[in-house]
Amino acid sequence: MPFLLRAAIVGGAAYHVGKRVQESRDQSTSQQAQIDDLQSQQQQQQYQAQQAAPAPAAPSQQDAMAQLTQLKQLLDQGVLTQAEFDMQKTKILSGM
Repeated sequence: MPFLLRAAIVGGAAYHVGKRVQESRDQSTSQQAQIDDLQSQQQQQQYQAQQAAPAPAAPSQQDAMAQLTQLKQLLDQGVLTQAEFDMQKTKILSGM
């Protein structure tokens, strides 16, 4: 009889330990799923924020003409060299 009682105690203890291990695994799986969901939501929010960000506006032709006129005046006044004027003019025209 003592053998059967001991076997029952060991078997019961093993059952409870196994049950606790499984509960722990289930909890870990649940936590990982929550983490994955949060990461997915963050990535989606970042993507939406990037899509909503306005693209920088290209300078209008009027703005470019005004800048070129100002550059020409600076060249005529001797403030800019011809090389500086040409470099800035190229930048303005390439941005159109």
